[in-house]
Formats: sequence, C-alpha cells, structure tokens
Amino acid sequence: MATLFIADLHLSTEEPAITAGFLRLLAGEARAADALYILGDLFEAWIGDDDPNPLHANIASAIKALVDSGVPCYFIHGNRDFLVGKRFAHQSGMILLPEEQVLTLYGKRILIMHGDTLCTDDIGYLRFRAKVHQPWLQTLFLALPLFIRQRIAAKMRAGSKASNQTKSEAIMDVNPQAVIDVMTRHHVHHLIHGHTHRPAIHELDIEHHPARRYVLGAWHHEGSMIKVSHTDIELLFFPY
Repeated sequence: MATLFIADLHLSTEEPAITAGFLRLLAGEARAADALYILGDLFEAWIGDDDPNPLHANIASAIKALVDSGVPCYFIHGNRDFLVGKRFAHQSGMILLPEEQVLTLYGKRILIMHGDTLCTDDIGYLRFRAKVHQPWLQTLFLALPLFIRQRIAAKMRAGSKASNQTKSEAIMDVNPQAVIDVMTRHHVHHLIHGHTHRPAIHELDIEHHPARRYVLGAWHHEGSMIKVSHTDIELLFFPY
C-alpha cells in the first residue's frame, strides 16, 4: 500500500484533458491507496463554494466516490484556491488541513504544505498573500455578488501573470534557508510541497542529518505525483 500526493492541477473548464486525467486517477490508482493528499491549487481559481460551475460539482462527486470507497482525501489550500471552504469540503468528503501538517507514514515523519510560503524572496507576493488571507477581507469578498467576484478574480489573475513575467526564476523559487527553518521547526527530515512547478528531489542537511525535499510538478503536460510507501518516497510522472 502507498499514500499519494498531488498538487497544482489548476483544473478549469479550459483544460478538459487535465480534468479527465484527474478523474482517471481518482477512479484508478487512487482506489488502491491508503490516502490521497492534494497540496493546493487543485483549481485554477476559486471565488467561493457557491460558484455554480459544473466542473466543481463533477470534481466534488468524483472525490466523494473515492472517499466512499474507503480512501480518505485531504486538502491543503493553495494560492489559487485558498477560498475553498467547508461547504465544498463536505460535498467532496475532503478533510481540510492547516497550511503546514506533519504526517507519520510508514515510520517516516513528513511535513506537507503547498509551498508558497517558502518563496520568501518574493516579497511582493507575500505582502499580497498576507492581505488576501485576512478573514475580514475574505468575508467581504465572499459576500459580493458572484459576477463581481468573477471580474475581480479575472483581473487578479491577469495582474499575477503580468507580474510573474517580470520576476526572475530565482525569486519565484523557494528560499533555501526558509526550507531549513520550517523543517527544523517541525523536526522532520522529509518535506513534500508543490507551488513552484519545478518537480525534483533535493538532498539537504538538517541539523547534521540527511534530509530530502520532494517537489511536485504541475499538471501542464503530464500528471505528477509523489508516492510514499513502506520502502520509498518516489516522484512519478504519467500521461493524463
């Protein structure tokens, strides 16, 4: 048996192939897993659990079918879908987790997170993140009519895309010291995250002990997952 981790699918109606690949995973390999963890940015955008987009209902139904089959599904918010709330979690059967969660799997202590908070060199993004994560602002946004939220979200996505085009690759990657700090604070030697879209396994030294950072890939051209088992932690790719 194994536990599966995915992130950064960025599901949207404009990318039906990615949606089909995710649905195949839920109906296939995930059914044999001990659990499925989604580490953020499952959706390209999320403007509220009341959004009537049929894609959201289809995904909720498919995840619920996995959960009903006996495989629990856990979710950590990403920077694109940080407004996923209790209503969608109930519909899908997912269990919402905090930004940082330590798991004990097959004798290994593993820290999981989306990964955006590790990009501490991107000061502009962290300032924006701090603003939109204020509860009062989220409550105000979710109270707006749906069509206004859609316009705001579209404008924010366009602004984010334009801003990222002017940033260096280094700024948008994790800060090495931030990685060491968070792993040291949680007393772990394994970290799994997404967000950067740079799939890899990095060898580290944490308090004079060997450690590893596992980075999930985005589902732009192929699927990506990390499989944790009794014997190994693997970064895998597959066509969707």
